[in-house]
Amino acid sequence: MLFSSTFTAVALLAAQAAAHGAVTSYEIDGVTYPGYEGFSPATGPKTIQRQWPDYNPTMTVTDRKVMCNGGTSADLSAPVKAGGKVKAIWKQWTHEQGPVMVWMYKCAGDFKSCDGSGKKWFKIDEEGMTAPPISGKNWGTAKVLKNLKWESTVPASLAPGNYLIRHELLALHQANTPQFYAECAQIVVSGSGTAQPSGDFVATIPGYAPQSDPGIMVDTYMSKAETYKTPGPRVWKG
Repeated sequence: MLFSSTFTAVALLAAQAAAHGAVTSYEIDGVTYPGYEGFSPATGPKTIQRQWPDYNPTMTVTDRKVMCNGGTSADLSAPVKAGGKVKAIWKQWTHEQGPVMVWMYKCAGDFKSCDGSGKKWFKIDEEGMTAPPISGKNWGTAKVLKNLKWESTVPASLAPGNYLIRHELLALHQANTPQFYAECAQIVVSGSGTAQPSGDFVATIPGYAPQSDPGIMVDTYMSKAETYKTPGPRVWKG
């Protein structure tokens, strides 16, 4: 009986892990960079991605872990031209309801001292619900489920410098139980741009919206809503 209970618990943990996901590699301006994988990321290769401890979601928007899934440092960084492409790649994802958001943050100096604090995070891309019903498959995360990748363009007018890029999937498949999945990578933007977002385009992470925000606290099964607004600031295009 003990063996049976232990086996069941292990199987349940495995099923839970399989139901979650994280960015595991990147393609930036045509160059592929590995990310962390599994529950022992320290054994992997050096990468541009900030180390994350596990696939498990963050459950509140005010949790410090929501910034970079607990990642605080990376050994490498990737060059990208302003106007260039950043593609995030997942090995697994299972949830169809929820938005995709891509954020950036300009570091004041080197990456080791860049902790993502302050009201400096801005969105460069997002996709929420593209057509009703809210219980359907017309969502950004449904595209990730189908393709296991998401490509965004770095704004062409963005000022050069060291940046964090943050890919966030907000899973809304459980009623009023949002699940935040976010990972960060280190990129060095080059170019002659001078633009930098400010005002209503920037936010603090954690806490870019209240937990009660209607874009976060959603019942995708019972809601009769015909529209959906992704939480946080508007996308900044430069």
